Amino acid sequence: MVSKMNLDKTVSSILIVILVAAFIATVYIIVNPSSGDKFTELYILGKDNKAGNYPTNLSTYETGNITIGIVNHEQSIITYNLVGILNGKTISNQNITLSKDETKQLNSIFQPTQIGNNQILEYKLYKLPDNVNVYRSVFIHLHVK
Repeated sequence: MVSKMNLDKTVSSILIVILVAAFIATVYIIVNPSSGDKFTELYILGKDNKAGNYPTNLSTYETGNITIGIVNHEQSIITYNLVGILNGKTISNQNITLSKDETKQLNSIFQPTQIGNNQILEYKLYKLPDNVNVYRSVFIHLHVK
């Protein structure tokens, strides 16, 4: 039969080992946090920086103005290429470098030159050095009279 004193020592030893293991695990998690998901946000804002109220009903050569937002959640510094396209024609092209968790909002001004409904204003984002495969894209439809 095991004495009460030996049982107390055994239980105490087990508790100390568990506490030391918990402490080591806590330190490891603090020193090496999980990196989480890696992704980039790309969005369009309209009037008053709202997700809506886009200038979608315009006349030819009337100026439209929107904001393009990019947020880097890639866990590192990333250089992007943002290309604006209106009806298949490039209207803007710029490289943007963002640090981890940095947000950039860019004003984009455009002028449709032809009449027609369902014209597409699209922004394609490339994650460089890959300038062939579109990483993210957003678009709105324009109705031009």
